[in-house]
Amino acid sequence: MPDSKPVPGHSPFYAHLSRLRFIKRWGLMRNAVEEDVAQHSWEVAVLAHALAVIRRDVLGQPVDPNAVAARALFHDATEAITGDLPTPVKYSPAMRQATAHLEDEVAREMTALLPEPVRAALAPMMDHAAWPADEAALIKSADRLAAWLKCRAELRYGNREFEQAEQQVRDKIHATMTPEVRYFLDVFAPAYELTLDSLMQGG
Repeated sequence: MPDSKPVPGHSPFYAHLSRLRFIKRWGLMRNAVEEDVAQHSWEVAVLAHALAVIRRDVLGQPVDPNAVAARALFHDATEAITGDLPTPVKYSPAMRQATAHLEDEVAREMTALLPEPVRAALAPMMDHAAWPADEAALIKSADRLAAWLKCRAELRYGNREFEQAEQQVRDKIHATMTPEVRYFLDVFAPAYELTLDSLMQGG
């Protein structure tokens, strides 16, 4: 039977990350389909990779899509400890600075759990301040896209709870529009509205 206590020399870092599947997002709202932080992290990584590929291969600007995707996988890693802080709390003027400080502290504590030989490779993934600015911007754009796609899906399920959230996220996307996001919205986003039968028939 496995020991219930940490064993000296063992690291709980990845065990913490595995528990992101238990952290529910959109906790203040009624969801037709629940979403957890592990699912969200995967989707943001896929979208960030897509935006980076568009930037490199469509727009001709240098960027490493694999590096962007790897960082995106860890963008909410601290929520394994803090849980998902609802947007009205996280981004309220009174809480913004305190929340950022908390996330930084938790990231440092989680990084300290890593064995020394691998810490140098993973510490930059956990430290958002160490991310190159252009890659951080792509990940933020992907995070917003993932939130908007979630809202659109909830509306398709007939859940009007997400009407205002969809409008707010859409406004943020348009206020921070970039060429790669515009390309994604024009080329890839419409298919998210299709049924499985339509997707199988090529849209």
